[in-house]
Amino acid sequence: MIAVIQRVTEASVTIEGRVHGKIATGFLVLLGIAHNDTAEDVEWLAGKIAGLRVFSDDEGKMNRALADIDGNILLISQFTLHASTKKGNRPSFTEAAPPPVATPLYEAMIERLQQLTGKKIETGIFGADMKVRLLNDGPVTIIIDSKNKK
Repeated sequence: MIAVIQRVTEASVTIEGRVHGKIATGFLVLLGIAHNDTAEDVEWLAGKIAGLRVFSDDEGKMNRALADIDGNILLISQFTLHASTKKGNRPSFTEAAPPPVATPLYEAMIERLQQLTGKKIETGIFGADMKVRLLNDGPVTIIIDSKNKK
């Protein structure tokens, strides 16, 4: 499971011309689910996201987490994070989980992040054509792969 986490001052996702999810300060999280991901990956990665300390403290150091700044999360599924470009120029997505595997894990991630943050997690719609807007703050972008824990 791969998460691209962007610290934002605002982010939104529009589907078929309508805003479906929107946040102010917090994280835009693009989540790629692989065919071999499990509930263990959800648990580990959700903990990392919720606890990630990349917001500035009073001294300007990245030392605060979402809870410290009353931040929110916009979570977007993105299978293309598992693109392989080893052969040719057309990406292969064989590592990405098919919808019957990915959908329950995506929903589990939403639920677990809600439990950890105590807040509603804004989302897109799994598998939809989405337009994502963000104002990256910093810019700060962190990539976390649950298969690379060490």
